[in-house]
Amino acid sequence: MPVFECASGVLMHYVVDDYTDPWRKPETILMLHGNCESGQAWYGWVPHLARDYRVVRPDMRGFGASTPMPSDFTWPMDTIIGDFVRLMDHLRIDRCHVVAAKIGGVISRSFAARQPRRVQTLTIVGSPPPVRGDRATRAQRVKEVEEQGIERWARRSMGSRLGSRFPKEGAEWWVKFMARTPLSTEIGFVGTINFSENSADLPRIACPTLVIVTEGSSHASVQETEAWVKQIPNASLVVLPGDSFHSAATDPDRCAQETRRFIARHGMAS
Repeated sequence: MPVFECASGVLMHYVVDDYTDPWRKPETILMLHGNCESGQAWYGWVPHLARDYRVVRPDMRGFGASTPMPSDFTWPMDTIIGDFVRLMDHLRIDRCHVVAAKIGGVISRSFAARQPRRVQTLTIVGSPPPVRGDRATRAQRVKEVEEQGIERWARRSMGSRLGSRFPKEGAEWWVKFMARTPLSTEIGFVGTINFSENSADLPRIACPTLVIVTEGSSHASVQETEAWVKQIPNASLVVLPGDSFHSAATDPDRCAQETRRFIARHGMAS
């Protein structure tokens, strides 16, 4: 199992999917998952990307097969970004295309703004706005997870996350998948990164940026998304049909194809 120590006592698990011709030196796509997920969340994307790109799918610290985090960990944004930079250094990657979903999209916006030399392009799929909720909402979310657990929260919210067209057996898989997250990790994460604000980073994103949203998302409306996309100097928006928030999961084929075309236009060889 490939891991590296991203901080003292903290191991980050990652998977590299590379089915490119062995004589080529492919560009790299770094895929950042959302809350209560792991790199496995990108299963539907890999067949579309790994033939032409080296695809790196890390489990963010605390999630998946990476080291669980204590509930009192404060989750500084620059620390999380630093984990991914150290992973790139570990794999000898100078620059990469970052693809992110959900809260991973929030992290990726700050990543691109604060580490411009490392991010060649940015693709964000189904991500919340830069400012979300209030302290009361944040406290309620922490309390719900502490008292009722992750699975109950995931089951309660899965309908709006995956929309009305996703199969029931698929939704059940996602509930169980998200419920595997260590409770201590989620208690700390949901009260910090999950409600982080990074509006100031938007105008600092210099790389070409693609944002994908569905027309009926209940968590990130087209209007809300358009408002923050306009603050990024070189950004474009693609609106897909449907009412899913997590379109990276519900529409992986379409999203991956849009991402491939976008990266091809802005890759090193273009």
